[in-house]
Formats: sequence, C-alpha cells, structure tokens
Amino acid sequence: MKRLPDWIKIKMTDLHNTKHLLRSHRLSTVCEEARCPNIGSCFSKPTATFMILGSVCTRNCGFCNIGHSIPIPVDPCEPERVAMAAREMGLRYVVITSVTRDDLPDGGASHFAETIYSVRRLLPESGIEVLTPDFKGDLNALKKVIEAGPDVFNHNIETVPRLYKEVRPQADYARSLKVLRWAKESGIERTKSGLMVGLGETFEEVVEVMRDLRNIDCDFLTIGQYLRPSKSNLPVREYVRPEIFEMYKDIARQLGFKAVASGPLVRSSMNAEEMVDGRV
Repeated sequence: MKRLPDWIKIKMTDLHNTKHLLRSHRLSTVCEEARCPNIGSCFSKPTATFMILGSVCTRNCGFCNIGHSIPIPVDPCEPERVAMAAREMGLRYVVITSVTRDDLPDGGASHFAETIYSVRRLLPESGIEVLTPDFKGDLNALKKVIEAGPDVFNHNIETVPRLYKEVRPQADYARSLKVLRWAKESGIERTKSGLMVGLGETFEEVVEVMRDLRNIDCDFLTIGQYLRPSKSNLPVREYVRPEIFEMYKDIARQLGFKAVASGPLVRSSMNAEEMVDGRV
C-alpha cells in the first residue's frame, strides 16, 4: 500500500472504555468494522456510529472492509441495546447505520425504524441521523425509515458515476439519487450524502456529482480521502492535496449546500452533530 503523505496524520488514542461499553451491549460500529482512521478521536469523546443488522454485508464493494458473506439472522433486541448504549454514553446526537441486507424483504428498513423508536423512547431530546443503504430502490421500505422520523437522512453516493462498476458494482448511481430525492420529498427536512476521492475520479466529475446532489435538494455534504483498509480492497489512485479539498468546499458552498465538510480525514458520520448545528 502507498505510504501516507505528510498531510494525513492519524491520531492513536486509547479506545478501551468505549469499546468495553459497546461489547457489553453486544453492538457493532462502522468505526471499527470499516477501520475508520478517526476512531481514536471519536471513541475518546465518546461517540460512535452504531451499525445495526449484524456485521456481515450482502454486497462486496471494492472500497469497504466490512465482511461479505451469508448474514446472520436479525436480532430483535438490537434496537433496545443501541438505545441503552447511547444513553450510557450520554449522546445528544445518535448516528445509526447498517450493513446492506439484500436478503431481507425490506432490506432491514423495519429494523432501522425500530432502532429509531427505541432511541427516541430512551433519549427523547437527542437528535437522530440515519445512514442507510439504498434498499434496492424500494420506496415502500424507505417509507418505513422516513415515518420513524429521523432528524437527518443520510445516504452516501460514495463516488462518481463512471467508477460505480468498479467501486460499487451492486449499486446504481441513479438509484442512490432517487433514494435521497424521495426522502426529501417524503418530508425529511435535512438530507445528507458523502463522497470519497482518490479512486481515479476527475475534479470535474466530483463537481458534477455535487450539482446532481443539489438538484435533488441535498443539504449536507462530506468529502474525504479514500484510504485503502486492506490489500484486498481497491488501491488508492491519488492522495488528494488539502488545497483541492478546500476548492471542493468552496464550490459546494457556492452551489448552496447548508454545510460542507471536506478534507483528507473527513468521513460521513464524523462530527455529524456539529455539521447539523452549523459548526462545520
């Protein structure tokens, strides 16, 4: 794997307390499963992005480190355990994501909804953000999540259309846009999406994706550097320089995004509460 450039510095922090709490509730986080470079700073706050529906994905995206195999049965007690852990961590803002579960009739949408309801019962004052898969474009499934009332609906576009076949072979760019558009049309006030760069895209292609997202009234945008989590994942084609991330941020603001986080170590759920509050 390529050596990280000087402008990418990953901080190592003691993760024990947060990891112990999560294990005590038998919960997974995307922070751990995806080998996020920001896990130290997030776990030390503490905060975490809860990953529901197990830790095995039915898709095999080229950039992702999450396991790909036959998934386990859905645990009906998981939503309550997420809520209990969030309360124990003292979270004011709870981010919930999942693996993709194409094996389930609704893609796991009802489980997302139950998790939202459980968090609302135990933490009625906390904000809730969901980062969902595309549910294979099933709007009835998506409706279950929307009706549960998350404060922010996030679905990552991940990369530019030209690279989908390599990066997200079981996904579809137009379908992901449709999911975000329909969420907004269904009453979600704040929608969000994220992009990785460094996979071989051009500057102009990234800007075109920004335009597509604004055309469907997407409110928040994150742009971060793709970092290869293992040798079995796609290689990094380019380490994008910090000044390019600043240019992306400036263009995104000009296009009308309410908030933009753009930088080498930016990730979709990183500082999620700060972004919604206008502190990013």
